[in-house]
Amino acid sequence: MDFNVKKLASDAGVFFTRAVQFTEEKLGQAEKTELDPHLENLLSKADSTKNWTEKILRQTEILLQPNPSARIEEFIYDKLDKKLPSRTTNAELLGQYMLDAAKEFGVETPYGSTLITVGEYQKKLGEAEREFLHTSAVTFLSPLRNFLEGDWRTISKERRLLENRRLDLDICKARLKKAKQAEAKAAVR
Repeated sequence: MDFNVKKLASDAGVFFTRAVQFTEEKLGQAEKTELDPHLENLLSKADSTKNWTEKILRQTEILLQPNPSARIEEFIYDKLDKKLPSRTTNAELLGQYMLDAAKEFGVETPYGSTLITVGEYQKKLGEAEREFLHTSAVTFLSPLRNFLEGDWRTISKERRLLENRRLDLDICKARLKKAKQAEAKAAVR
């Protein structure tokens, strides 16, 4: 590992001058170069898009999986890039209970035959629900996550870079202004 003291000192100096410029701008003691209104509009739209995407993603996850501990488990499996074990839905479980009860009561009884019919349909509903949850996660939630984890990170990185360049420009403008004022004072004497 190459440790360069000069680069570290230079980076610290740049950071310090940017911090001073930023603080002076916030206190109204230094001029701030305004960004293009169109760019400002795009940045505010990007912020709004990020905020609404986060809200929609959270609420959709809550809707699809109301159990917080199950959501945490899904999150952990997702971060570990492991496949989430298949979990039976409540409708499938109810259908299975109905089928088990029908076997105990007897298939030939009216109650047993009704439980079998309803139980089979309840299991089908549960399977459809599980398929819906999977499809929703793949086709709706994944693009939202991809935006937040990919595109938004790029936007944030570029925004920070733009802000740093703007601060550097304002620092140079302030230095030039001070140099011109000092030069004018020297010419008057």
